[in-house]
Amino acid sequence: MHDAPEIAGQLERRRSAVAAEWGLTDEVVLIGSGDLISIPGRADLTYPFRAHSEYVYLTDRNRPGGVLAFDPGEGWVDFVAPVTERDRLWSGEPAGGLDGTTTSALGSWLAARRSRPLAVLGSPVPGQSAEGELTDRLRLALSQVRRPKDALELHRMRIAALATRAAFAAVMPMLAEGVSEREAQIELEAAAFRHGGEAMAYDTIVGSGPNSAVLHFAPSSRRFHTGDLVLIDAGAEYRGYASDITRTYPVGGALTPIQGELHSLVRAAERAAIDACRPGIEWREVHLTAARVIADGLVEAGFLRGGIDTLIESGAVWLFFPHGIGHLVGLGVRDAGGELAGREGRPAPFPNLRIDLPLETGMVVTVEPGIYFVPALLEDPDRRRRHRDRVDWDRVDAHLGFGGIRIEDNLHITADGHESLTADVPVLAGESASHRAKTRQETRT
Repeated sequence: MHDAPEIAGQLERRRSAVAAEWGLTDEVVLIGSGDLISIPGRADLTYPFRAHSEYVYLTDRNRPGGVLAFDPGEGWVDFVAPVTERDRLWSGEPAGGLDGTTTSALGSWLAARRSRPLAVLGSPVPGQSAEGELTDRLRLALSQVRRPKDALELHRMRIAALATRAAFAAVMPMLAEGVSEREAQIELEAAAFRHGGEAMAYDTIVGSGPNSAVLHFAPSSRRFHTGDLVLIDAGAEYRGYASDITRTYPVGGALTPIQGELHSLVRAAERAAIDACRPGIEWREVHLTAARVIADGLVEAGFLRGGIDTLIESGAVWLFFPHGIGHLVGLGVRDAGGELAGREGRPAPFPNLRIDLPLETGMVVTVEPGIYFVPALLEDPDRRRRHRDRVDWDRVDAHLGFGGIRIEDNLHITADGHESLTADVPVLAGESASHRAKTRQETRT
């Protein structure tokens, strides 16, 4: 799992690639790591520190107070916060040491360049005002470099995925009558840590019964009941790199007929979207691929009426599939997303897309279609009037407590298609890893 020998070479490559992409002549750039944030009312306690992803990408360092500076005529300079006696007393020496110039020298470095344009990326650097247009342009260029993952990044993501696989394997036997969402979360996270995860990449989601229709549900004391759906969305993190997997399992091991029909539909939508993933395809097309499968299936299941295109253009399908098909994942669970430079806004119908880009070789994306019965959406009078001819509201009302189903995997985009990093996590209890691997091969472009 150790990757220290590769770090220096990858950092040199990344910095060279970023400098070339920027093409600066006189401008100066600062990239801040960020500072500790106090927890209000908790004396000297602080929130767990996560350095800004732009800083980590170019330094491989997760420590507060640092600034990475760039002068096109002189190159890169690391300014690191000095380690104080208090730091050593309460926190100890930083892992791996701290190479670089202390931040006490940053002021004089900037003073020698005070007349030159300044951009500030990463976290704000105290006392420094940046040129907004320049900063925006350089951030877009840095994101472009960051999106394709290098070998070291993929190595770390594979470790995170292995820890997450172990976490799901540990929690599946707990999906039984009387176990609480919180108890399941504890066992899942413990297994992730035991198998190499250094942290959870985001707050673990465990939602059972109607809670499974809440997209980011925080586990509660609610106990599972036989026949419930349990939606689990969780991912371990290793050296800052994330895994992000969702599965929806039935309590008691068997899906009811309607659960089975809609679970199969979500799975078919995921397979279709995964099959579409390859270099050059627009992410919005991957999203629409899944939406078409879902719209067609909801007509077959009796919840929607009409043609697929009409259901998409009118927004009727988004009542049940209200989020985007996925996002970039890598250094954190929300990686360097956004839109292409010059692409403003998103034409309808593309609700809640987190990225609006063509896929590139080296990107890692989540693919996560879902179907949900969300009372806040489905009981809204205006939506009911607007879609009175396209939704069978009586059938919807009979299933308002259904909950939700989401299935999510992580795809590495390759030159000839894609590779699933998470295909060996069973979609249903009893499904073998070999079956998932076979499915992965069948859906590769």
